[in-house]
Order: sequence, then C-alpha cells, then structure tokens
Amino acid sequence: MGPRERNARLVVCPTMERVGQPNPRVAPSAGSVQASGRAVTPEKSRGISVDSGASEPPGPPGDEYLQTPGEPEPASIAEGAVYDARRLQSPTPRVGLVLAAAAVIGFVLYLGRDALSPFIVGLLLVYLLDPPVEWLGRIGFPRTIAVLAVYGIVLLVVVEAVNLTLPPLVDQASRFVKDLPSLVHALDLQLRSLTEVYRGLDLPPALRTAIDRALADASKNAGQFDPGVLVPVFGSVFGLILSIFGYLIIPVWVFYLLKDRPSLTAAFDRSLPAEWRSDVWAIFGIVRDVFGQWVRGQLILSVTVGVATYVGLLLLNSLVDPVFGRFAVLLAILAGLLELLPIIGPILAAVPLVLLAATASGEAVISAIVLAFVIQQLENYLLVPKIQGDAVRLHPSAVMFALIMGAAIAGLLGAILSLPVTAAARDLYRYLFRRLSIVPERAPVARAAAESSAAEGAAIDA
Repeated sequence: MGPRERNARLVVCPTMERVGQPNPRVAPSAGSVQASGRAVTPEKSRGISVDSGASEPPGPPGDEYLQTPGEPEPASIAEGAVYDARRLQSPTPRVGLVLAAAAVIGFVLYLGRDALSPFIVGLLLVYLLDPPVEWLGRIGFPRTIAVLAVYGIVLLVVVEAVNLTLPPLVDQASRFVKDLPSLVHALDLQLRSLTEVYRGLDLPPALRTAIDRALADASKNAGQFDPGVLVPVFGSVFGLILSIFGYLIIPVWVFYLLKDRPSLTAAFDRSLPAEWRSDVWAIFGIVRDVFGQWVRGQLILSVTVGVATYVGLLLLNSLVDPVFGRFAVLLAILAGLLELLPIIGPILAAVPLVLLAATASGEAVISAIVLAFVIQQLENYLLVPKIQGDAVRLHPSAVMFALIMGAAIAGLLGAILSLPVTAAARDLYRYLFRRLSIVPERAPVARAAAESSAAEGAAIDA
C-alpha cells in the first residue's frame, strides 16, 4: 500500500461548523483537497467521487456521513478537510482520560435525571434558534446583538400569540367547567338511546354475550384508569420544584449557549483526541440533523394541525351543529399540543371532539369522526413527508414501541422525544457499522467543514 493509499481519508460530514481534523501529512493545494492522488475542488457542491462513473443516489439516513467511491456527495456536506480511515487506535492516557470524564459526566447526569427535563427543552430551543442567529451573524451583526434580536422577535411572537388565544381559551375553559354537568347528562341520554338501538338488533346469542361482557368490564374499570401510570410528568414534589426552577432559568441558559456556541465548540474540539475528532463531529452532525429536523417539523405540524382543527370546527359549527363552535379554540389547542405525541396523540385529540359531538346527535358524531380522519390523512400523507422527510421516519410498530419505552423511562418528555431519539440511534448504528467496515485501501474522499480550531487540533496531533 503506497503513501497515497495510506493517506486516503474517510468522509465525515456533520452539519456543524467544524467536523474533523485534517491529516497534517496531506498537503492540500489552494482551493482543493488532495487525497488518493486526486484534487477535490470546493466549488463542487454535490457529487464528489474518487472514481469516474455514474453517480448513484445516496443511501438511507446516516449514510451521508460515509461516502463510498462513485457516490454523490449529499448537499448537507460542508467544505473542508479529509479524515484518515485508520482503524480504532490503541488506547492512550488521553483517550482514557476522555472516557473516564464521559463516565463521570454520565453518572452525574443519571443522579440528577429528575432535573434534566428543562435543560433538554433548552437544547431543543438552541436547535431552533441557532439558524437565525447564524444568519444575522453572516450579514454583519455581532453575535450578542443577533441573539438579543432573535430573543426579541420570539418574545413578540409569543406575546401576540398569547393575546390572540388566551382570552377565548379562558372563556371557553370556564364555560366548559360550567357546562360539564349538562354535557354529561346529554351524553348519558345519547348512550341510553344507543343502548336501546343495540337491544333491538338481532344478534347471535354468543356475540351478544361477548359484547355485554366487554361493556360491563369497560364500565367497571372506567373509573380506575390513572393517566399518570402511562405518562407521569413528575416523580415527586421535589422533582416538580426542581423542574419549575429549571424552566425559569432556561431563557438565560439558552442565551449563553447561543452567544458562546462558537467558542464552546472550539474548546470541545480541542479537548478531543485528534484521531477521534472526525467521528465525534460526525456523530454530533447525525444527532443535530435528526433533532433539528424533528424540532422544526413538530413546530410546523402542531401549528398546522391546530389551525386545521379550528377551521374544521368552525365549518362544522355552521354546517352541522352549533356545539362544535362552543369549544373550538380549546379543542384546537389541545389537538396542536397532542400532536407532539406520535400516533396516539391524534387519537387522544379526537376523543374529546367525538364525545362533545355525542352530546348533540349521531350526525354530529359522524362529522367529528370524518374531520379527525381528514386531518390525520392530511398529516400522514402530505405534511409529514414534506416537513420531516426521511430523517425521522420510522415504522409504526417501532414508533409505538419507542413511545411506550420512552414514557416508561422518562414520563411525558420521554414519550415526546421517543421518535427523534430512536431515529438518531438508527442513523448512528448505520454510520458506526459502515465506519467500522471501511477498508483503508478503499477509503473514500469528500468535503467536510473546518474552522480555525481544526488547525490548532492539527498542531496538537503533530
């Protein structure tokens, strides 16, 4: 194996500003990166390959961080340096120190897991707010001013949203509490009429017996259901106090993370062993891609589903029954919030809608079911593929399993984050599997982003 093959480098392409450490043995020419005897120019924004031939479409999520010969480079790969495709290095004292520090940090986080929820929400806010901060920085704003400007815009949007929705929400919530006895009575009358219809049906004795037994069991156990068993929000009063305090300091914490993110990123990069840098930044890039797409997608989905529910209820209020307009804002906000729970969220949002319609008439019940079905199909076949794409797409069986496991491990927040965590784990497995399967002689080349601290890392490596 010649020197060029030894210096061939594995493509690692996270979306963060700095992804890897260039090999100091490779001397890139101006405006290009030299590897395996070929020059790769940064002007090519797509489709870098080390061998000639037709390009093939990129693989599943996670594969864009590993380029193979003949594959086009995904659009998310930034420009920069290449990475040596050597196998895992022998342990060194520095590597042992990093592993020990990671173990200690993980143990401390486990001990304080009850107080982590606000900071997880804060990290999601950082993912959401960092792109506009970066854009303002690129057009000339100092980073602190950019963060303050984004904070101001977000504050204005939140205040306007509260002013728009809070008065009708409070009015409808108080009206719901006041009308609850009459609603329950009307629902009971509808159920009695349905029971009479059921009694008049000519059903086989065995089927009637099975239905009667199921209805009796449901009636017996209806009052024993505890939603806290499925999605406990807080484990204790102390955890509640910690969470409230944590949420109060989150705006300040997020501000400092946004303001100092470049320096924090550079410091973390310098603390990594040189042979680990590209892989660590690739892992960060995979997680950032999945969570960033999920946060933006869920925000758009929640708002869209809430607005669609509100518009649909107003239409049903005019065309079917006035009962749909009595709590339209309350039901729309509930539908938007429950959209955060995959699969079961829309089902839970449809339950109060159907129960409310059942207090009016059978026609209203059918209309409510049709509205919930149409919104669900709109979400599944139009919104989700366009907004989230393949980054967080999972099979429904995997989603349901992840949802239950997330709720059991971390309560409501675990259920909400179960989808992006599972998707990120899937993509990380794909990346690591291919990373450990790379043959050094065939290691591919592509572009990766690098900042000034990468040069400092090269000096450390040298």
